[in-house]
Amino acid sequence: MNLRDLHYLIAVADLRSFVQAAERCFISQPTLSTQIKKMEDSLGVQIFERTNKKVLPTELGEKIIASARQILKEVDHIKEMAEIAQDPLAGNLRLGAFPTLSTYIFPQLVPLIKQAMPKIRLILVEEKTDFLLQQLKSGQMDAALLALPIIDDHLESQHLFDDEFLLAVAPDHPFVINKVIDPADLADQELLLLDEGHCLRGHALQICQTYHADEQQDVRATGLETLRQMVRAGTGITFMPRIAIRENDDGICYLPFTKPAPNRSIGLVWRKTSNRIELIKQLSQLIQTAHTHC
Repeated sequence: MNLRDLHYLIAVADLRSFVQAAERCFISQPTLSTQIKKMEDSLGVQIFERTNKKVLPTELGEKIIASARQILKEVDHIKEMAEIAQDPLAGNLRLGAFPTLSTYIFPQLVPLIKQAMPKIRLILVEEKTDFLLQQLKSGQMDAALLALPIIDDHLESQHLFDDEFLLAVAPDHPFVINKVIDPADLADQELLLLDEGHCLRGHALQICQTYHADEQQDVRATGLETLRQMVRAGTGITFMPRIAIRENDDGICYLPFTKPAPNRSIGLVWRKTSNRIELIKQLSQLIQTAHTHC
């Protein structure tokens, strides 16, 4: 058994087809089938059930396939560590951000990373905060843009910028007359908020609780763009981070709050044990530059 055979094994497991797996591996189907059979014979177990119509892993086969995936992941990790040792600004960079931030900062950030670090292979992940933290701590992600503070003994963070909230209302809403909103004016108002799991929802709820506002119980959105459309439709009002504000956005008025305005603190988070500190330092500077262009 060798690493090449493990790649064959995983290809069959992924595609459930010897023909398609052979195409992925750039070998003939008989050669791939022979190698898989040799592997089964050497182990003395059956890894796949074969019929004319489908290929399915056996119960033991599933465990063997999982181990093969882990082995290949570790091999890739060894190669990546070697690449990084030779050039800290080369290799894969796995960068995450939560959806209410990634949509607006990634388009500005990606060209800067490509220009400043041309040897980097950038892998972007857009997920909710809990998932990103899990990926960070498990080593599956190098760094993530998150709302601070992040309290974890295994993680380090750096504050990058504050993202001020504005109040998004329809043009005919009574608040438009004020030009500027005192947070106390939110008392007894009902606001549109995002679904559970979004950190922006948590920030919004904190503001609501502080100023005695409520959430519209019958309406929730999965993303900021849906909230924007509901405001435009006159369904309600909501908080909108400044990074998501569009110029000449017809059908919506964005009203600033009196100072100090409510905001979210955005930072870069990484593992304390990371060996990519030089890269993270440069990445932090690029993110701050990208934010100024948003």
